Amino acid sequence: MGKNIALIIAGGVGARMKQDIPKQFINVYDKPVIVYTMEAFQRHPMIDAIEIVCLDDWQGALSAYARQFGIAKLDRIVSGGKNGQDSIRNGIYDIAERYTDDDDIVLIHDAIRPMLSEEIITENIRVCRTYGNAITVIPCTAAMLKTYDSLSTEEQVPRDNLKITQTPQAFFVKDIASAHKEALAKGITNSVASCTMYIELGRKLYMSKGSEKNLKLTTVEDIEIFKALLHAEKDAWMH
Repeated sequence: MGKNIALIIAGGVGARMKQDIPKQFINVYDKPVIVYTMEAFQRHPMIDAIEIVCLDDWQGALSAYARQFGIAKLDRIVSGGKNGQDSIRNGIYDIAERYTDDDDIVLIHDAIRPMLSEEIITENIRVCRTYGNAITVIPCTAAMLKTYDSLSTEEQVPRDNLKITQTPQAFFVKDIASAHKEALAKGITNSVASCTMYIELGRKLYMSKGSEKNLKLTTVEDIEIFKALLHAEKDAWMH
């Protein structure tokens, strides 16, 4: 069986959070957000190694946090790029140089999704090993409206066939490295996620089950929800 490598993307500066530090390094209950994310992969028995794409100015702090919080699986920190696709490619190319088995897979995950559960990771790995890749998704439960002026709408998008993507997104290392090379050759340089890059390349994707709790911390309100989730306990009737 090949290795399962977690690639955590922490290259963003978090402009929408309007904080002085990147959102992945904001402290929540005396622990940076990215540490919660690292811990999810550290705890998971099927994850063999962790690599992080990180802003250059924060790599020293990240190494210190990893030592402080016992993230023993962290084996490499690499520099981010000028956008998300660039940053992911930096990490993928580095992993591809060191993990060359045909069965090695990489789980690409946002540093700012710290509520990642063991079940989501397990299912992501299972679907990837069964079908060739795995995109974590949740059902679209809202009414979806299309607007062309950001003010008004006369058009709905049927939600039955819609899914909302999350991370992790898992691929065989050799496949995702090859896809990044192909994307560069075709001038695809700013795709918003690995899944959208695959779609732009005309490749088929497979879906694995996510969770509403697998929250992406984009705004200050998201931090408040994250704090509430950390303290929440399931009521007896939910079991």
